[in-house]
Amino acid sequence: MSNKTSTPQAGRSNAVAIVTMFFLFAMISFVTNLAAPIGTIWKGHYEWAGMIGNFMNFLAYLFMGIPAGTMLVKFGYKKTALAALAVGAAGILIQYLSSVVGADTATFSVGGQPVMLNYLVYLLGAFVCGFCVCMLNTVVNPMLNLLGGGGRKGNQLLQAGGSLNSLAGTLTPFFVGMLVGTVTATTSIADVSVLLWIAFAVFVASFIIIGFVSIPEPQNNTAGSKRKFSHSPWSFRHTVLGVIGIFFYVGIEVGIPGVLIFYLSDPALGLENGVALAGGIAAVYWLLMLVGRLSSSAISGFVTSKVQLMVTSAVAIVLVLLAIFISSDVRISMPSYSVEEGFSMAQVPIKALFLVLCGLCTSVMWGSIFNLAVEGLGKYTAQASGIFMMMVVGGGVMPWIQETIGRNAGWMNSYWLVIAMLAYLLYYALIGSRNVNREIPVTDEEQIPDAL
Repeated sequence: MSNKTSTPQAGRSNAVAIVTMFFLFAMISFVTNLAAPIGTIWKGHYEWAGMIGNFMNFLAYLFMGIPAGTMLVKFGYKKTALAALAVGAAGILIQYLSSVVGADTATFSVGGQPVMLNYLVYLLGAFVCGFCVCMLNTVVNPMLNLLGGGGRKGNQLLQAGGSLNSLAGTLTPFFVGMLVGTVTATTSIADVSVLLWIAFAVFVASFIIIGFVSIPEPQNNTAGSKRKFSHSPWSFRHTVLGVIGIFFYVGIEVGIPGVLIFYLSDPALGLENGVALAGGIAAVYWLLMLVGRLSSSAISGFVTSKVQLMVTSAVAIVLVLLAIFISSDVRISMPSYSVEEGFSMAQVPIKALFLVLCGLCTSVMWGSIFNLAVEGLGKYTAQASGIFMMMVVGGGVMPWIQETIGRNAGWMNSYWLVIAMLAYLLYYALIGSRNVNREIPVTDEEQIPDAL
């Protein structure tokens, strides 16, 4: 009798599952990108609070990564996805509670300014939503890789899903902007409650849809089963090096545009309306990530993950080096966007162009690293996925280190940290991604019985 739960191959029979994973990929970006526009509202009340909600999203990865992988092994992909959506709905409700409770109750002060209880409630909601995003990532990445059968096809599906992730990330701020309108010092979280209810409805609808969709369970998971193996993902050198690579990659992806905003906003640069201009220029970076992922999804069936990671890492190093060494006096016209002026062309240092072009490179790195790092893991893939999600915290740690370097040694000098991280990814593509632990069994026949 054939085993219908064996590792799936992409094809017509798995089309529904693939579309479902693509949808969840978009959900991940939708939840993550809610933090920034809502953060602008809180920044009107507390100057230092703009990015704290975003940080809470990333911080949740550190705590939930491994537990999410454990859930995947124990309960399977579908139940873990449903649990993630339920957690996300709870996180949105908690954020909504911040609009109706504690607005007049001070809990502590920052610089002599009282901080109200409702802000702490919002941060708790953002943290819970971070759990949701981590769990969804843990499901989506290995599932798409498995549905594609690993290798080039697996990476192709990851890049296609990543394209929808980027598209949702590009559209969410515009959607939020239409609903919220102009943010002033008097705008409160209560003024955007309709946005939170829409987000809650999306989670509920997603939960219902996923509940009726059949998702392959390649590991033959059954609820409540206890699986014990003689090894773990940490036994594979290429996986361990890939985990480090993911930590650095997310730091690169977030740090390049993040510090670019600080650089362009610096009054010493002399740019008119530098803050608004910087945000518009950085948005082009995310748009190019969408272009890069679409391109990668088209070629990944023919070009290996190793080659893609090798080329993009090398090109990104060259681009960042050009940004570091070319004078700020060399200017170029670049497209920008602001709510007040719409799309326009602005004269900015050519450094910005080179850094924005890095979006084409970073766009393909996540899928390539993940694909290479889980190749040949078999039954250990789900646990590895949880470990990878934990390392997304690098998006909070490394940009903070880069910003610290920038404030003390100059914004462009901080990009030497990015160069070092890109050099590691180039090493991983060339050498570190090779599986040198092929003697470790990765099939269920090697499973160790539970102790009596």
